[in-house]
Amino acid sequence: MLRERLPVFEPVRICPSILSADLVHLGDDIASVAQAGAGFIHVDVMDGHFVPNLTMGVPLVKQLAHFTEVPLDVHLMISNPIEQLPWFIEAGADMLTVHAEALDGEGLVCVVRMMRDAGVRAAVALKPATPVDAIAPVLEEVDMVLVMSVEPGFSGQSYIEGSQDKVAAVVRMARERGCAPLIQVDGGIGCSTAPLVCAQGADLLVCGNAVFAADDPASALREIQAIGEDAREDALSIA
Repeated sequence: MLRERLPVFEPVRICPSILSADLVHLGDDIASVAQAGAGFIHVDVMDGHFVPNLTMGVPLVKQLAHFTEVPLDVHLMISNPIEQLPWFIEAGADMLTVHAEALDGEGLVCVVRMMRDAGVRAAVALKPATPVDAIAPVLEEVDMVLVMSVEPGFSGQSYIEGSQDKVAAVVRMARERGCAPLIQVDGGIGCSTAPLVCAQGADLLVCGNAVFAADDPASALREIQAIGEDAREDALSIA
């Protein structure tokens, strides 16, 4: 069931991706970003099929659910989410993201319904080349849309120029349909790119190396968050 500690997001929040953390000292890294105000702990699950990499799985999610009070944002880069979704729900994920490319429209509706019935926040992700129309069957039912600003599969990639335009397109589509899912952006997000996506309506920023490779991850998190929030406030004031 949905844990009561799940926050309501109003300002821009940073979701540190533990794929870039020091896995030998993962507990310390998570404690540091939690104290700095992380919105979610972002867990990248890759199956070696949907993307060309193999990373974390159910056992780690289960341990993290007992270790940290920060909600777990589990990004499923897997080819068979319908079969595996119950594993991650039971493990304690607070929000689960499935890829639109892994399912047809009927399949997307099915997995979103599974998540909502289980009391887990439901999200859908789009690869850089995938049109926003792919999320149309579930846009009004999801809690979040994840816009990938790199090709999923590896950490440390550079931001794909123009990704902020897709953020704006998702925001427009949501407004036209009378809904307001959170918008998350993942890939190459740091001090220079956070303003680009936040000015277009991004709420949640997945940061890997920009936080965990910094000399002071907590300070880096707070700096990116402040820059993103300033950009969003400036954009709202102009609008």
